[in-house]
Amino acid sequence: MDKRIPTLAEAVAGIADGATVMIGGFGGSGAPIELIHALIDRFLATGSPKNLTVINNNAGNGHVGIAALIEQGMVAKMICSFPRSADPKVFTDLYLAGKIELELVPQGTLAERIRAGGAGIPAFYTPTSYGTDLAKGKPVETFDGRPYVQERWLKADHALLKAELGDHYGNLTYRMAARNFNPLMAMAAANTIVQVSHAVEPGGIEPEQVITPGIFVQGIVEVPHPAQEEELNRADAHYPEVAQ
Repeated sequence: MDKRIPTLAEAVAGIADGATVMIGGFGGSGAPIELIHALIDRFLATGSPKNLTVINNNAGNGHVGIAALIEQGMVAKMICSFPRSADPKVFTDLYLAGKIELELVPQGTLAERIRAGGAGIPAFYTPTSYGTDLAKGKPVETFDGRPYVQERWLKADHALLKAELGDHYGNLTYRMAARNFNPLMAMAAANTIVQVSHAVEPGGIEPEQVITPGIFVQGIVEVPHPAQEEELNRADAHYPEVAQ
């Protein structure tokens, strides 16, 4: 099956109002900036999608990528580990105004909840967060004399990811640290869409180098020269562009 999608607009066309969307990246590393911006373009043209729940390691920086998604009022809830990072003004202002909800999850727990979603494990126990506000209302059990907090899996309607190589079948490799959350999210979403820097023919990736098998991927779109969030922020970029 050829999973190539011709355009970014077509790649995000199936995301509906109220959807839960996992977005890859650890800061800017592995963040699918072009897919996120394509989703903003669709919203500006049609008014949809909105009321999204977004799952990511952080809540965005500056005025591009996830921060731009939030700034447009498209996100009702963030599930993340670091709502405050280098330049979190967009999220912070909306959160303090009561216009966006936050579910704060420790980073290791976030990764494991996503992994559990992909593996079909509905719940697991971890000592992380025991005795803190993050554990309130959650079941606690004792194992070998130590208390553990129950955490539930995380799954999503869609995942927007970034990879280095992708073949027509959706097999993927990642560039260095961009591997981060992307492979986990690919497994935990019903519809995984990936922007790849290089689309290659079947056989263009050695089988032992495949990180994400194509069975977890529904579509790839080639973005040959992807933007880097940190570079955009150093240039004080805004998306969509505004008069400075």
